Amino acid sequence: MPQQHGSPPDGAAPSAPGGQHPLVRLLQEFTLEANRYVDSAGGRNDMHRTDLNALAAVMRHAANGDVVTPGTLRKELNLSSPATTALVDRLCGSGHLVRVREGQDRRQVQLRMTDKAYRDGSAIFMPLARHMGRAMAGFTAQELETAARFMDAMIAATVEASQEASGAP
Repeated sequence: MPQQHGSPPDGAAPSAPGGQHPLVRLLQEFTLEANRYVDSAGGRNDMHRTDLNALAAVMRHAANGDVVTPGTLRKELNLSSPATTALVDRLCGSGHLVRVREGQDRRQVQLRMTDKAYRDGSAIFMPLARHMGRAMAGFTAQELETAARFMDAMIAATVEASQEASGAP
């Protein structure tokens, strides 16, 4: 029976037919399942995947104390200016974001999440967090540290590949 996980004899890197490492296939499957979850959970709440990605971006930036503007979302989500305007209008209309003008440059529109966005986000992602937490409980702290380092490296590699594919420096 072929070994699916772990290192093969002699420390050679395992690979699947076609030369793809099994971990790459697993990452692809995880991405597909995560997208399916977001589509189904968001759909039950009349929210598109882009809406949820935008709220996640706003939340992440806000947690770091960064100002979030429509331009931030445009760049981060790789949207056109009209698509970004439609997205922000939709999220403001649904009560998930508000536009504010603060700071030194009052011409700059900043985006803030509302309490409704935090409540809805929690309701949408709590089942996923609960199931992932149960799955993670079966691993040691050292295994989780290794997995975290691996995921950080895969994210960085994906960002680099994306930049290369788009011709960005």
